[in-house]
Amino acid sequence: MSIPRTRRVKNKEYKEIALERINILFREADAVFHEDRTLANRYVQLARKIGMKLNVVIPKELKPRFCRKCGEFLVYGVNAKHRLDSTQKIVIYTCLACGNERKVPYGLEKGKNKKESVDS
Repeated sequence: MSIPRTRRVKNKEYKEIALERINILFREADAVFHEDRTLANRYVQLARKIGMKLNVVIPKELKPRFCRKCGEFLVYGVNAKHRLDSTQKIVIYTCLACGNERKVPYGLEKGKNKKESVDS
């Protein structure tokens, strides 16, 4: 007698729902930011909690939209700034609420090393 694997299917369904809710919360945070910043920050906090509870990774395009240190919802030009450092090939995202900086590399494709990209 075998046990059906319904738990794995359930987890997959829960993760899909969680990802959908995270996207909705970020969309709502963006819509409400200029009226009520604390509500926007609360939406981000809820989205992060949902992600942690169900072990869902926040999508790559949403990660620069909040500060990892203070949890602030970031709108560039209002409470955050981003700069390019062309010598190190990085983008520097700075939260103006807490001063936290996040550095993200750019320029190299994944899977290639520097020597290959110089030769091409």
